[in-house]
Amino acid sequence: MSLLAHSAEDPSPAAPAGTPDSRSQLFNDSTTEHYRRSVAEGVARVADKISTTERPFTGVTVDGLSPTVAGIDLEQPLHDPAAALDELEEVYLRDAVYFHHPRYLAHLNCPVVIPALVGEAVLSAVNSSLDTWDQSVGGTLIERRLIDWTARRIGLGERADGIFTSGGTQSNLQAMLLARDEACRTALARENDPDKNPQGAATPVRRTDILPRLRIFASQAGHFSIEKAATLLGLGAEAVIAVPCGPDKRMRADALAAELARCAAEGLIPMAVVATAGTTDFGSIDPLPEVADLCARYGTWMHVDAAYGCGLLVSRRRALLDGIERADSVTVDYHKSFFQPVSSSAVLVRDHATLRHVTYHADYLNPARMAERRIPNQVDKSIQTTRRFDALKLWLTLRTMGADGIGELFDEVVDRAADAWKILNDDPRFEVVVEPQLSTLVFRYLPYPDDRDPVLSDEVNLHAREALFASGDAIVAGTVVDGRHYLKFTLLNPETTLADIATVLDLIAEHAGAYLAARPEPALSAAS
Repeated sequence: MSLLAHSAEDPSPAAPAGTPDSRSQLFNDSTTEHYRRSVAEGVARVADKISTTERPFTGVTVDGLSPTVAGIDLEQPLHDPAAALDELEEVYLRDAVYFHHPRYLAHLNCPVVIPALVGEAVLSAVNSSLDTWDQSVGGTLIERRLIDWTARRIGLGERADGIFTSGGTQSNLQAMLLARDEACRTALARENDPDKNPQGAATPVRRTDILPRLRIFASQAGHFSIEKAATLLGLGAEAVIAVPCGPDKRMRADALAAELARCAAEGLIPMAVVATAGTTDFGSIDPLPEVADLCARYGTWMHVDAAYGCGLLVSRRRALLDGIERADSVTVDYHKSFFQPVSSSAVLVRDHATLRHVTYHADYLNPARMAERRIPNQVDKSIQTTRRFDALKLWLTLRTMGADGIGELFDEVVDRAADAWKILNDDPRFEVVVEPQLSTLVFRYLPYPDDRDPVLSDEVNLHAREALFASGDAIVAGTVVDGRHYLKFTLLNPETTLADIATVLDLIAEHAGAYLAARPEPALSAAS
């Protein structure tokens, strides 16, 4: 009996009565109308929510929302897309933090542009995986074009290359991995070469001898992901040397020079210098030309973390990034200052040959013979295997709005931050730390003009931030500067006006004032 005949005579058991056919939920040629209706209803719910949202947050608490989520029985499906969306309203949409709102001023979360949302819908439905050519084809070429476009904007040269990643932390990790392996390769070649090291060594120097001597230099205001990367790469967080900043919160070039010289004198190996183009707290940009000069002098890998400041690549302020073109690697986060949905990031390198340090071949996926045939498998230069086609969002954005359109939006928020700094600097209720280069402002409310009670200042600012968040009227971030608690505006929404900023400042002052008014008066001492 043929297999065909057997299947006709012995069909698979039918689904139990009352249970919907699971196959009807698969997206294919027979379910396109179901897909169209379901996605349209989901989009309509989000659009209705966005159009009626009056505050960035409802103020719901962990204790208030947790029972609702915990009460959902995941073993009992609803079998109704509309009912599932109704439920989603209760557990997510109603209480989500909405970054599009002009009084969301907290973290590096941007409102997103519509062409990118279209790209997100397309890439999710087609579900390409960008690891190999035979899974992505056009997606591979689109991603490569965007990497080339970004590399040209940076000025990295003809040998540049890169890969899209999940975010700045992964980009920084990959950059440090490449820097580590390049430093090891160079040191081993030098120290085992009798011509370069006449005294030689009793036994050949090995990689394990080199690793404990590697050091990474990063600004005190740099991102914590560099320490995390050092730990993940087996170097330990202690391998990262924090370079002091000046009053402008930029890495001091003289301090970097001193640290490099000290390490060299101690027989340590400067593996990489991480300069930041847009620190998370202050938006400060390190002195890139001076850093590049020092890296050239010491033969050190130069990495620029431009996760935040990459928007300057399409801005009229492009000159703020002068020197970035001399980097060996660069991190960019399009989902910060290019107004893209999470995730959309990339790491770029000056010399594509350095990406060999993440190249591994698997017979089932990307055998070495494919590279010999020049078949472009993106997994050859990524630390991920399965990877979303996130590049499509940026592609549609550029093809719809153009680079200048993105740059205009970013310039607007930088302009707004400059104007907001003037407001804060002139307001006696507040103290602002530094004039911004990008779009962040770090400041605090002053209970007393002379700031004579530091403990009280910390308490007031912590309370004001928490009370503002609980109200849902606005959201601001917080940070610590020199051991003291400060508040932070991160402006990434062109719709945020100076009136919005002034209102939020008044709200902060009101919450601070209420806290001060509720405090008991300090007891008078007997001596008084």
